[in-house]
Amino acid sequence: MIGDKLFGSIRITNPPPSAPRFKGPAWSIALLSSLTYSLPVDALRRTVLFRFHREYGRLGEYAGFEMPLWYKSPTVEHLAVRNNVGIFDVSHMGRILISGTESGELLKLLLTNNCENLEIMEAQHSFFCNESGGIIDDIMLFRLGEDVFLLVVNAANRWKDLRWIDDHKGDFDVMVEDVTERVPMIAVQGPKSPQTLQKILGLDILNLPRLHASWLRLDEWKLLISRTGYTGEDGFEIYLFEDGGEEDALKLWEAVLDAGRAFGIEPCGLASRDTLRLEAGFCLYGNELNEEVTPIEAGLRFGVKLDGRGFIGEEALRRLLEEGVSRVRVGLRVLGRGIPRKGMSILKGGEEIGLVTSGTFSPLLRVGIAMGYVPPEYSRVGTRVEIEVRRRIVEAEVVKLPFYDERRYGWRRKFEA
Repeated sequence: MIGDKLFGSIRITNPPPSAPRFKGPAWSIALLSSLTYSLPVDALRRTVLFRFHREYGRLGEYAGFEMPLWYKSPTVEHLAVRNNVGIFDVSHMGRILISGTESGELLKLLLTNNCENLEIMEAQHSFFCNESGGIIDDIMLFRLGEDVFLLVVNAANRWKDLRWIDDHKGDFDVMVEDVTERVPMIAVQGPKSPQTLQKILGLDILNLPRLHASWLRLDEWKLLISRTGYTGEDGFEIYLFEDGGEEDALKLWEAVLDAGRAFGIEPCGLASRDTLRLEAGFCLYGNELNEEVTPIEAGLRFGVKLDGRGFIGEEALRRLLEEGVSRVRVGLRVLGRGIPRKGMSILKGGEEIGLVTSGTFSPLLRVGIAMGYVPPEYSRVGTRVEIEVRRRIVEAEVVKLPFYDERRYGWRRKFEA
């Protein structure tokens, strides 16, 4: 591949000769379509695990970082996570610590969810919204102490979020620390992630509830372990605190790979992360979410608590619930051949009723799938619509999210696929 060619919103950078040359179908090259920057290769940021990525991965630009898009192939990595276990470098994501006697009061003003309801070491999904209810960013919030909170934010929105916090902290007694560069972050995802981590962490990881976290001392490392994820599967995040450097991060990464070999672990890039989250029906900022879209329209009401505390955007969101929305997010499954892409028209009777926000070929289901926004009258499961795919009209059906059978896949699975 040519180094500067743009595929959707990611830019492939020239890999070294040792990097594997994936020659899979064209759809797997253009899997990502998110908010990114276009920077010279020498201006790209790199995580502390870049040495591994450079040796084994196909690299590309994402949110100003030079990141692995895949190692063996997007499909191999996708299916490893659905069926076994995979490991991701997610150190590019922003990590912000907010502490101080009034940290909770500041976050109750800024976030749509109410952090007051969190127990210590519990997590919740939330949003920064503007006065109109539009989403500035979607956030995973952890309460690490009575007055200590960790915000995990999107890589492309890190600086915007820090400015938003700074613009509103006023005289609140808080300390805001951007620890992104000092705290590497690794995600281990898949149905066999608990068994993998048990081998190295020496604790019953199964006892850690979903949307909770725990501190752990492993040799010289101080680790924060959380049980969340962006793939739909059971999974964990490992945060290496106390200024985890390159060598420590690489040792931890290799330890997880060694522990997972018996379970079929694969290092995974951003391409499979994107198809996994889409199959799970999860939103991506810059695609499903932006400052013109509200959590109500996106179907993310669970991250909003309209409790009268006066958070930014509360009045607009309350009004939207009372008056009703003009569009809602839906999942679409292609009936026949065709791969939907971001920006393609969703049609009904030849008239455009919406746009695709994310689309791909599902490695698990072997069909084209997509998400997009349509008027509420077209959102009922089973409704037939059309998508214009490269000047060709293909039929699609509104389906329940996630796209896969939750009895066989995902963290709610009842039995092995």
